[in-house]
Amino acid sequence: MARRLRRPQAGSRTVRPDRELLVCLIIIAAGLAYYAYKHWNTSPPPAIIGKAWVIDGDTINMSGTHIRLDGIDAPELDQPCTDSKGKTWSCGKAAADELKARIRAQDLTCNSKAIDKYKRVIAVCTLPDGSDINAWMVQQGWAVAYGYANIYESEEAEARAARRGIWAGSFVMPSQWRQSQKID
Repeated sequence: MARRLRRPQAGSRTVRPDRELLVCLIIIAAGLAYYAYKHWNTSPPPAIIGKAWVIDGDTINMSGTHIRLDGIDAPELDQPCTDSKGKTWSCGKAAADELKARIRAQDLTCNSKAIDKYKRVIAVCTLPDGSDINAWMVQQGWAVAYGYANIYESEEAEARAARRGIWAGSFVMPSQWRQSQKID
């Protein structure tokens, strides 16, 4: 006997294999996106404690973690400044040296705020006596207040008025100097 093929009735649905494949691909893509989001957008650890290696005037390394000091911007290592007599000096290296001298191999406590686009932890770091090294760098004239919050504005005003550090002569703001050097 011959079998008769039935035509789908109006209103009934048939699932095509290509639609099933599309639905599977969408589910897989959503799963991969979720996995990437959870593993690549990690939150910073609440606090990092230990000995710090100074990289430059606003960046340190603690146990393999690069930490960018929050709210400040120090001259780059190879950035020059000009003293009050017009003589050029390496203010970026001086800023790093001053930070190193201030820390003096003491344990730091760095309270994390965020992670920047370079995967560095953004933090405020303190010495064992509780003094804020971010504020100290600005107050001594080795960095400028930086960022939207401008949390170290009063320390910068004090350093500028006393003509400390980079404020003793003239300099290009570190962010502008990086732009002129095509450093991101």
